[in-house]
Amino acid sequence: MKMSLKITPLLTVMLLAGCAVGPDYQRPSMAMPTHFKEAKGWTQAMPQDANSKSEWWLVYHDATLASLLKQVSISNQNVASYAAQYREAQALVGQSRAELLPSVSYDASSTRSGSRASGQRSVSNSHAADLSASWELDVWGKLRRTLEENHASAEASKAELANITLSAQSELAQDYFQLRIIDEKIALYQRSIAAYQRYLTVIENKYAAGSESRATLAQAQMQLESARASAQDYQWQRAQMEHAIALLLGRAPADFSLPVAKLEAALPAIPNSVPSQLLQRRPDIAYAERNVAAANAAVGVAIAGYYPDLTLSASGGVSSSAINSLFSLPNRVWSLGPELSGTLLDFGATSAKVEQARAAYDASVASYRQSVLTGMGEVEDYLVQLNTLQGEIAAQQRATDAAQESARVTRNQYDAGMIDYLDVATTENSSLSAQQSLLSLQSTQWVSSVGLIAALGGGWQP
Repeated sequence: MKMSLKITPLLTVMLLAGCAVGPDYQRPSMAMPTHFKEAKGWTQAMPQDANSKSEWWLVYHDATLASLLKQVSISNQNVASYAAQYREAQALVGQSRAELLPSVSYDASSTRSGSRASGQRSVSNSHAADLSASWELDVWGKLRRTLEENHASAEASKAELANITLSAQSELAQDYFQLRIIDEKIALYQRSIAAYQRYLTVIENKYAAGSESRATLAQAQMQLESARASAQDYQWQRAQMEHAIALLLGRAPADFSLPVAKLEAALPAIPNSVPSQLLQRRPDIAYAERNVAAANAAVGVAIAGYYPDLTLSASGGVSSSAINSLFSLPNRVWSLGPELSGTLLDFGATSAKVEQARAAYDASVASYRQSVLTGMGEVEDYLVQLNTLQGEIAAQQRATDAAQESARVTRNQYDAGMIDYLDVATTENSSLSAQQSLLSLQSTQWVSSVGLIAALGGGWQP
């Protein structure tokens, strides 16, 4: 006990100093432009993915889409896997925190043994109970750096979970909008097929009466069957989109179906300016930044290898051959003392570990900066795409209106006997192609709007 009292003042000074070897973490600097090139008023700052995110899909005002996206965080198996990894990382933090405190263990045994020598048999009993405690004093901050590393890794795991969830949700939303546009394309072809069938019936009657040529009949038949083939092509594309949505919901394709319906969602307008905090919420950027913090703490853990570990241990117990006298005073045993352990010679192994940790830190800094640049690039790409699509869709809408008017005029002229059916087929094909192109551009616009929201970390609102 006297030894303990002599050591305590020294330990107290060392513990109060609270030193921790290795560098304290500071977020890596990153030269950032003051605004987005493709949108004036859009600025950027540092990651803050902890800010709460709203249900970003509500801006589309589509009840079916909202219902589907709410299921992703519950049923998607990739999300479930990352959620389990996050729980594992949290448990590791708890373990690291517990290692800062003393540990107490116990041991109890009771044995009976016998032997036979010179024809005589002897039997002996042995009973023991022991209680021991040990405490590794974190003089150099090794355990604190380990806790810091594991805590940063757990936050990185949390950001990774948020990233995979956002990614699955945005992918589902994009698939949903593409499926709805395919529904509109199929409906367009069905209307065209009905019109072509009516024309074919008229031409067949005229051909039977001898007032129409075989070439015209063949042209009408070709136009009808071509439209039917295209409609079938969109059917399997729709089925594959439906299967993709089912998998994102964690369901078998056979157990999921999405009925045909018109796209009733509202396309959100890109705001003229948004708060700079939006890009800060990107979980992939936060993930990269937390990995830098973890790598920084790992440098401290490696440097602590140069210093010895100091552990205080104490144990006490009883040992006796008779269980009824086990706890009597003469049978008590105890031990108490410090243990200092370290490495005297390792031929540069510790130095190599420190250099390895520093190199890993430098790599994580570069990865973080690249993540920021990639995020900025994605936002710029979606902005320029959406801004360009507005004018492109407006121009395509005018072209579609003109093609439909041309088809209407040629149909009237054919019905009046002024032109051949070949002219009708040509303008009808042009009108159908123009409408298909318009729907394809609209599909790209819907998908890009979801992509922009995801690139901003989820949602327009701060």
